[in-house]
Amino acid sequence: MRPVKKLAVTSAVAMLSLGMTACGSNSTNNNSSAPAGNSGASGSSGGSAAGALKVGLAYDVGGRGDHSFNDSAAKGLDEAKAEFGIKPTEVAATNGENDAARVSRLQQLAQSGNQAIVAVGFSYAAAIGKVAKQFPNVKFAIIDDASPDSKGDNIDQITFTEEQGSYLAGAAAALKSKSGHIGFVGGVEVPLIKKFQAGYVAGAKKVNPNIKIDSTYLTQAPDFSGFADPAKGKTAAQGMFQNGADIVYHAAGKSGDGVFDAAKAAGSGKWAIGVDSDQAQTAPAGVRPIILTSMLKGVDVGVKSFLKKVHDGNFKGGNSVYALKDGGVSLATTGGHIDDIKAKLDELKKGIEDGSIKVPSA
Repeated sequence: MRPVKKLAVTSAVAMLSLGMTACGSNSTNNNSSAPAGNSGASGSSGGSAAGALKVGLAYDVGGRGDHSFNDSAAKGLDEAKAEFGIKPTEVAATNGENDAARVSRLQQLAQSGNQAIVAVGFSYAAAIGKVAKQFPNVKFAIIDDASPDSKGDNIDQITFTEEQGSYLAGAAAALKSKSGHIGFVGGVEVPLIKKFQAGYVAGAKKVNPNIKIDSTYLTQAPDFSGFADPAKGKTAAQGMFQNGADIVYHAAGKSGDGVFDAAKAAGSGKWAIGVDSDQAQTAPAGVRPIILTSMLKGVDVGVKSFLKKVHDGNFKGGNSVYALKDGGVSLATTGGHIDDIKAKLDELKKGIEDGSIKVPSA
């Protein structure tokens, strides 16, 4: 796969060496607090002394192959495997499952001897907080949650400033729209996805205060199927295109495939904006030409950075925040569709980074 081109450029080496905010101490090597039968993994602080680091990764609904959020996590796992020889085990969530199922999944990964476990998605917050206490020698990471539920000395809470990247996506949509009418499709109406919507709306209105913006969510929590239902995504986007929108941004995981299908079916001049991964490179080949840009979110960088810290024996629990200024979020430029508005986007990016532009998160 070709390297992703970004408006916010930060080298992989710099990203891996970012200083992480440490809210807790190093995890203990005393295993006495683990419940009977749940002894936890080896007390080794890294993977090199006892062979390959054993890693468990629990995907959100949609799993590997969603062309978006989960695939970005998978990319970080694959890169870690290639660079420092981890031994991964991958499992995935299912539609409609409850916290008990998520707890059981993480417990099974820990009981199998994995020394590092990554939970992909905020829905694992309560489960990871519980299981991490049961296995104090295992290092855990959760993507997209920094709540008290998932806080612990042996947990890395990996979060992103999605609203900042989405602000640039909204500005790009408003600058490229011919109709003055754009849309947003969220997978599930939860605070995290509202960050995408808030930034997108603010960025679009910064460029064109009179722009019309349609917004919808595919499901309401606790129904997380909105992240894995392309048919619903297509129906939602079709309605927006039929009502006059010419660009639709999705933050809906695999459901975004349906948004792309709708944009393609709507014909010339209709665009979609991808999310998390550079979807002009990862989406099905037939829809790639209608992807204007993608709001890149460095889930891959967060996963790989966590695993490298565990592998090297440098892990510390806390909240690791990846922002626009760090390259944690950015816009993809694959296809050259936003090259003509680069100067304006760079101006807005600078304003966000220096604090002169305040981006809402709700």
